[in-house]
Amino acid sequence: MLEAFRETAVLVPRHSGALLTTDFGGVRWILAFSDESALARYAIARGEGDADWEYQTVLGARLLDAAVPSAGVPCGVALDAADGEEHAVLFPPVAGVVPDAAAVDRGFTGVGETGAEA
Repeated sequence: MLEAFRETAVLVPRHSGALLTTDFGGVRWILAFSDESALARYAIARGEGDADWEYQTVLGARLLDAAVPSAGVPCGVALDAADGEEHAVLFPPVAGVVPDAAAVDRGFTGVGETGAEA
């Protein structure tokens, strides 16, 4: 699943010029969606189904290899967050998923800026 995500373009909402993130469990999660329907389900779940959502298309590998390390805090990617635990996928900040310098199990360096950009 990781390799497929790395090779796939996903939709990443933007808020105030930065990638949309949420903090949970001591990790900053970049929110990504497999398609517009998945993003719409998330917007509806937040009670913002009528709002216009700005987003960009980003390759999964770019999120994991560039945006995650630039966050400056432990950071992963949550794919299709509104689709429940059976369908949503988390790519946590661990070795083998993100670069070693950004992996919490390999000596996270904390280098970078908050407000990840891809």
